Amino acid sequence: MNNLIEIEKLKSRDKRYISRLITQVESDAQSSSSIIDQIFSHTGSAWRIGITGPPGAGKSTITNELVKYLLSQNYSVGVIAVDPTSPFTGGALLGDRVRMSEIGTHNNAFIRSMASRGSLGGLSRKTIDVADILDAAGYDFIFLETVGVGQSELDIAEAADTTAVVLVPESGDSIQAMKAGLMEIADFFILNKSDRPGSETAFTSIKSILSFRTRKQSDWETEIIKSIAQDGTGIIEIYKMIETHREFLSSNGLVGKQRQKRMYNRIREIISEKLNKEFWKNFNQQDVSDSLAKIVNGDSSPYKFAQKFVNEFLT
Repeated sequence: MNNLIEIEKLKSRDKRYISRLITQVESDAQSSSSIIDQIFSHTGSAWRIGITGPPGAGKSTITNELVKYLLSQNYSVGVIAVDPTSPFTGGALLGDRVRMSEIGTHNNAFIRSMASRGSLGGLSRKTIDVADILDAAGYDFIFLETVGVGQSELDIAEAADTTAVVLVPESGDSIQAMKAGLMEIADFFILNKSDRPGSETAFTSIKSILSFRTRKQSDWETEIIKSIAQDGTGIIEIYKMIETHREFLSSNGLVGKQRQKRMYNRIREIISEKLNKEFWKNFNQQDVSDSLAKIVNGDSSPYKFAQKFVNEFLT
């Protein structure tokens, strides 16, 4: 593909063209940088929604039903389904992405499954770049759906404008989520599969935990919505909550501040990655071997070793 982006083709939401751009972003860092440089001035209109929570909570079903509803309201929607990367194959575990195939063929929907690529936060930098492509293409909403497995998942809150955490009534879910840190990132909660036994107990438990929670914004009240996503119950209420949160941020001048913070963290990550690559590229393997022997023998320490090579890199 030519490195010059065809903006009009992108804005026409040509799915083949978008897919080719995404493939380039996923496979080549230099192409990714060039693509984002060219399209970034066209981003900023899409509302990015993070959907996360423990495995098996029904995130894919909720996302699927939300997308179907939004499409029925003539919105365009992009979905980035982020899966844990296999440590052996590097591939994504697609699982129940198959159920999204029915909406994937819709003219106003684009779905892409991506691997987390070992990112500690579950969202690789490539995922954010792909969200930029969908944003520049003119999609109204972009969903970032990912498995919440604990503290390492918290960066989804920095990638999304609105973050929803999905829980289920099963014993221990709410407490486990609190310990994992998921309770700290939600703009609102979805108690899915709320027709199951223990739903009321779980609802009360989450409500109680929220009373001790530090709010993300001083005046925003975090709510809990019950849903049974499999039959569509609660989907409209979830959409309304997304819009309520969007309106709250907009009317209080918080959208720009939130996005500035997100961009600051993104720039830091890009710089860190570039410096890391540059550092190791200039590393002298023989010097490393000599220093390692001294460390093992107790004649030096890992800190002295690291500082020595950092100083050499900086001079």
